[in-house]
This record gives sequence, C-alpha cells and structure tokens, in this order.
Amino acid sequence: MRTTRSHQNQIFLKTPLGTAKISGDEAGISAIQILDEEIPSSKEIPDFLQSAAEQLDDYFKGNLEEFNLKLNPKGTHFQQKIWKALSEIPFGKTCSYLELSRKLGDEKAIRAVASANGKNPLWVVIPCHRVIGSNGSLTGYAGGLHRKQWLLNHENNTSQLSMF
Repeated sequence: MRTTRSHQNQIFLKTPLGTAKISGDEAGISAIQILDEEIPSSKEIPDFLQSAAEQLDDYFKGNLEEFNLKLNPKGTHFQQKIWKALSEIPFGKTCSYLELSRKLGDEKAIRAVASANGKNPLWVVIPCHRVIGSNGSLTGYAGGLHRKQWLLNHENNTSQLSMF
C-alpha cells in the first residue's frame, strides 16, 4: 500500500459519503475534497499522504476524533485565521457563524467568516461542518447538507458511545 514516488500528489479514498480526493506533497496536505463521482481507492499511496488516508479511514470508522496531520492549505491570511478557528471547535460540538465571528473579535464579519468557511480546502480535517446557523439550523455546506448532517450525527453518536 506504500510507495515513495513523490511526484504523485493526489490519491482517492472511498468514504461512507463518497470518494475523498486527498492532495498534498512533502510540505503537507493542501486539499481534501469530497467528490460526487465514484473513483476507486488508490492502491499506491505516497508516504506523505499515507497518514491522511489512515486518519480519514479511522475517523469514519469512529476510531479518531482529532486529526494530527501536517497541513498546507492555500488561502489568504484571513481565510487561514478562520480555518485555524474552525480547527478549535471540539469533536461532537457545534458553533454558530455568529459565535465564531465574536470569538474572532468582530461579529460584523459574519459574512466574511461564512465565506472563508465555505472555501475551506480540507474537508472534515478542518471541521467546517461543525458550524451551524444561530437558530441551530444546518446552513450551506459545500459537500451538501446531507453530508453535513451525516458528519454531525457521526460525531454525536461516536462521542455518546465513548461516554459509556
């Protein structure tokens, strides 16, 4: 399952929500996207993508709550700030766009925060699915609201099971 060919910079991994496309290089994981099309899982995985594939697999099996990966997402300084804040939302918890804006010191930045959230290049690893509307509603999600609901249910079921 391992290969050291460093020129290969993307792999595909089947998940319960579709095929994940993981991109990166020795500098870190730059993108994880969920695709609507079915693509077989990659058989050869470069060393620098191996941990991402294993951790995503463990997450979906309910065996991982926090990712520990070398990340290298591309974005503006503001987007990077939002993505860092998203990463601090605990597993199994949610936060509203308004709460996130307040945490960052400017509740009027709610639209900019939502926009940066929507441009998150690291599906699941930077948990933008944990951000909901102030009234508790599921709001827009690049991967589709059905996936957002699935991820929130997955995290709530896993965290509840681990309490007993």
